[in-house]
Amino acid sequence: MNNPVDKSKQQSKYQSILVWDIPVRVFHWLLVLCFAGAWLTSESERLQMIHYAFGYTACLLVIVRLVWGLIGTKYARFSQFLKGPKAIAEHFKDMLLGRTHEELGHNPAGGLVMIALMLLMLLIGFTGYLTVKETFGDVTSKLHEAVSNIALGLVILHVAAALFMSVVQKQNLVRSMITGRKLGLPDQSIRYPQYVIGILLLAAAFYVFILILNGALPNLTQ
Repeated sequence: MNNPVDKSKQQSKYQSILVWDIPVRVFHWLLVLCFAGAWLTSESERLQMIHYAFGYTACLLVIVRLVWGLIGTKYARFSQFLKGPKAIAEHFKDMLLGRTHEELGHNPAGGLVMIALMLLMLLIGFTGYLTVKETFGDVTSKLHEAVSNIALGLVILHVAAALFMSVVQKQNLVRSMITGRKLGLPDQSIRYPQYVIGILLLAAAFYVFILILNGALPNLTQ
């Protein structure tokens, strides 16, 4: 067990350090934009191409994030926050008992939700593609809508959890995903923000969005 005095001394050394690199932050906020945009345009035939553009761009973002989760910076890697069933169960148990853990990256619960959301985004894109191709009739259309609703529920849960943990940990987790910074020890900081990769991801997402919007990839929209 940690000595309370030692823990207090350690906390006094905390400072604002870089945790989230640029690619992670670009992915996060572009995915928010794409999901919101696809949801808001889902019922409009007039905005159908915009809906497709948001949806397929979201899939591109998820694929890139999956790769970055293997080769990215410390806190971006899945190995840093993906835990086994036992660790996840213990985390939820601690949360129910009011015991909090101050992970710099995603906690086991947050990591689990993030992976679930990414897989759901890919499933939404796949069922959307099948719907466009009129595969299996109305079945894929209904499945597309059902998966989208499940994803929306998880998004709401994710936002609520982020706000709750911000209060518990006394750190603004939403702001940290904007600035990339959280409170921690200097040697816990990542060294490089990865500006170039972040800019390339932003440019690739914009390029794909425009291509689909202009009908340059008809196999995906017709």
